[in-house]
Amino acid sequence: MITKSDNSIRLPAEWETQDAVILAWPHADTPWAPHLAEVRHIYFEIIRTILKLEPVILVTSDKTQSQIIRGNITSKKLFLYEVPGNDTWARDFGPITVFKDGKPTLLDFTFNGWGEKYPAQRDNLISGSLHKLGAFGKTKLEPASFILEGGSIESDGNGTLMATSKCLLNPNRNRGLSKRQIEEKLETLLGAKRILWLEHGYLEGDDTDSHIDTLARFANENTIVHVACDNTNDVHYKELKLMEKDLKAFRTSSGRPYRLISLPWPDAKYDDDGNRLPATYANFLIMNDAVLVPTYRDKKDSAALKAVQDAFPDRKIIGINCLPLIRQHGSLHCVTMQIPKGVIKGSFSF
Repeated sequence: MITKSDNSIRLPAEWETQDAVILAWPHADTPWAPHLAEVRHIYFEIIRTILKLEPVILVTSDKTQSQIIRGNITSKKLFLYEVPGNDTWARDFGPITVFKDGKPTLLDFTFNGWGEKYPAQRDNLISGSLHKLGAFGKTKLEPASFILEGGSIESDGNGTLMATSKCLLNPNRNRGLSKRQIEEKLETLLGAKRILWLEHGYLEGDDTDSHIDTLARFANENTIVHVACDNTNDVHYKELKLMEKDLKAFRTSSGRPYRLISLPWPDAKYDDDGNRLPATYANFLIMNDAVLVPTYRDKKDSAALKAVQDAFPDRKIIGINCLPLIRQHGSLHCVTMQIPKGVIKGSFSF
């Protein structure tokens, strides 16, 4: 759909140069409590990997946790801020950066726990607290009177947004707003010129109402990487085939079909109670010169890394075992939020 927008506002693509990545450290008062040791091991791996490429802004629950982290990682590019939080999904409570007339502005959207499914009062305050503590230098933070999670939108950096109807149009987010009113918010706040709506696609075990970052991702302005199920006996097969049909109908801003790269379908993963978990290779993080890809100790991991390499031929592809993360229904992209270049403005010294 072609829409009007304020051309002075632009939501950058994830592949643009970054100043840092935000994460939040798992602590005993989060749902991670039963698996803290295992999930913290994964977090250390993620943080160390990111630090090889760019700084990390890490939210910790208290001074004790900060000291533990400092005892394990001594990098000068690791910046710790002690801010209370409900959970660790930085993608969804972290600030979303737009550029207004070429200058960065951080938008602080309302986070309501994915439609009031989980407590989120403290998480909803984290961006504001980080800003007050100087984590983003002098870049302005503006409150946005709209409920939106970072994992629910994809940007090509040139005015095209991609999202799922199941999430953004769900009344548990912005009750009372019509589809057109929601589109107008995306145009006004994020500078959207076009919005590509996926009408199909879901993952069992996903509690975000089908975040786009679990299903389909922009790799550049002309390429979309997406999950695909080749198992006709799998419950996802029909719905993901319909999603692929949606994707094939999308057109680039120049009117051409997108190049579509399908990701392999991992074997079903389950929790201790037999509930299926949302293992998805689409939940990768694009960084400076690299892409971090979630893996699941699955026979399809290698093929997934190759597919992502095809989408990003000029970047290093790094696999991270995220099997522990999907126990809480998210993965690698969900626990991270990138901060584009220009936000920090030299505030980091290392």
